[in-house]
Amino acid sequence: MAAPQDPTSRFYADNAKTYVEHAQAPSRERLDPFLALLPQGAKVLELGCGNGRDSAEMLSRGFRVTPTDGIAEIAAEASRRLKMPVSVLSFSEIAAVSAFDGIWANACLLHVPRVDLGVILARIHRALRPGGAFYASFKAGEAEGHDGLGRYYNYPSQTWLKDVCSVLPWRTMALDITHGGAYDGQSTDWLHLLAVKA
Repeated sequence: MAAPQDPTSRFYADNAKTYVEHAQAPSRERLDPFLALLPQGAKVLELGCGNGRDSAEMLSRGFRVTPTDGIAEIAAEASRRLKMPVSVLSFSEIAAVSAFDGIWANACLLHVPRVDLGVILARIHRALRPGGAFYASFKAGEAEGHDGLGRYYNYPSQTWLKDVCSVLPWRTMALDITHGGAYDGQSTDWLHLLAVKA
């Protein structure tokens, strides 16, 4: 398999084993309100599943989860943890139509170039069933750029992200901001998006 060419993908491929050891606990603070919007046993697509911690939590609660990651090395690590196949899926390859009750994208769409984010969100919206829930989180900022590890981030502001998302027909859409940390050890403001398809 050819090595990833862009610096962000290459970072995750080269550091997969170390990266998946970071943040082992599931993101329950955000998972709970997301899952509360879904019927029991709902079908959920996880994008950028990382080490599989959130997929594992959803599976333990009886949801039918399809875990995916855009990096083959990360997907392989998650597959070992989950003891199930984890598909390699880039955001541009999302082709499902009305297939999922929920789509969970924790700290992964933040690597999508700003110019492409609207198209990717439209693919996600199309993949949801009517009434389906969508969660995503982003590192907040004012302009796209790279971190100290060479990874690209779109760094949206609350207003910019709301404008991009509002183009699509959502029944409800909520955006809030929290302060926390990240893999690189830097203090970070996080934007959290929770939306329900019309």
